[in-house]
Amino acid sequence: MKKLLSLMTAAGLALSLSTATHAADAPAAAASAPAKAPTAQQSKMTACNADAKTKDLKGDERKAFMKECLSANKQEKQQDKMKTCNADAKTKALSGDARKAFMKECLSGK
Repeated sequence: MKKLLSLMTAAGLALSLSTATHAADAPAAAASAPAKAPTAQQSKMTACNADAKTKDLKGDERKAFMKECLSANKQEKQQDKMKTCNADAKTKALSGDARKAFMKECLSGK
């Protein structure tokens, strides 16, 4: 049991030394890598945070504002999709169950 514990300790020490030498190279590698462009969600988060700061929102007001701000684009997309699907259903002169089935499939994005 003592031998196993000693072996595990030695392996852990060797691994930590190995990681430490690679970690020393990490800043140099990170500095030479080009900066990544922010994703759409990150850009939206930055803009919403700036708006919340400009409006001096805090606490629950800020939380509610951020929720609305970050989900605004989703609501617009859903509204646009609904308009498009309604127009397509009208063009196809669908009604009743056929229209309902068409709208369900159209809005699901399939």
